[in-house]
Amino acid sequence: MNLHLHSIRLLVRDVAASVRFYRDILGMKAKFDEEGTVYAEFSAGDVFIAVYDRQMMADAINADSAPESSDAEDRALLSFEVPDVDETVKALEAHGIKMIAPATDRPVWALRTAHFRDPDGNLIEINHNLLSEG
Repeated sequence: MNLHLHSIRLLVRDVAASVRFYRDILGMKAKFDEEGTVYAEFSAGDVFIAVYDRQMMADAINADSAPESSDAEDRALLSFEVPDVDETVKALEAHGIKMIAPATDRPVWALRTAHFRDPDGNLIEINHNLLSEG
């Protein structure tokens, strides 16, 4: 597998408040933070810190898939950019990893994604930029 850490995504209840915190208080340079958005990215060196609406992420991966030890939706997600989501899913499944959301094109995100959990229940996304397809 060829994984490249793209971002650490914080799944939050109030995106606007998080944008103001990271942009205005911490002074992080925003890569993407349109007013009223449900998603924003901030430069953090070689990776990005992203904030995304927690309920929208729960809906995207099927809300009933929260970790067994969790009393609420996920709060963070590790996002890895891969050359081919489908091939990476096959490789992960060959190691017994169960996808909680299959490989899916998400045009609004401009990504093809798949989601699974680490042994401790942390949410992980693999993705490939749909715009780089050609």
